[in-house]
Amino acid sequence: MKPLLLAIDTTHEFGSIALARGMEVLEEVALHAPDGFAHVIYGQLRDLLERRRLNPEDIDCFAAASGPGSFTGVRVGLACVKGLAEACGKPAAGVSNLQAMAWYGSAPLRAVVMDARRGEIYGAVYNAAGDLVAPETVGGFSKWLESLPEGDLEFVSADSGLVREALEGTRWETAPLVTAPRALAAAIATIACARLVRGEACDPAALDANYVRRSDAELFWKE
Repeated sequence: MKPLLLAIDTTHEFGSIALARGMEVLEEVALHAPDGFAHVIYGQLRDLLERRRLNPEDIDCFAAASGPGSFTGVRVGLACVKGLAEACGKPAAGVSNLQAMAWYGSAPLRAVVMDARRGEIYGAVYNAAGDLVAPETVGGFSKWLESLPEGDLEFVSADSGLVREALEGTRWETAPLVTAPRALAAAIATIACARLVRGEACDPAALDANYVRRSDAELFWKE
């Protein structure tokens, strides 16, 4: 029987949870928690499992968005998945939000863009197999564009309007642009399933955050 996966994304105020059987997404639930997910995520997971008449022990692999995103949100999601996987004795997977967004593209090369605030973006380039072609980074949009590899690129972003405006006057002005959904749990479940099948899902204790940018505490801390 195909593995059953439960995936969550709490890295931004618009989060999501999803249940998948193999590569087939059974259900995805979009969530909105501007005050954070710590007080809502477990109730939402309980409701999803009850609708499907499942118990946590029925899940074969747990997956979480590992960032980049809100530092607190990333930690909430990873802690939830680590706890569930550890309690059930099951493997877990952490999936980059940028890789999950790239899943919605269709071109051989996908340049993924996320708003990092402070006038910066998170960016990366993935191929159709989900492998990194250009590393995940944070910085100014114009500088990132200068670093992109040659070739036909497709841009993927949840805010395609701003990206299209930023591409005007550059060599990428006419490049195709895909709007990724805010809800990424379905993509996270699908990517995690592929890893599980390849034997790449890990011990939940080994899950780590993918902040890309250091926290304010790290940036401004002085000895």
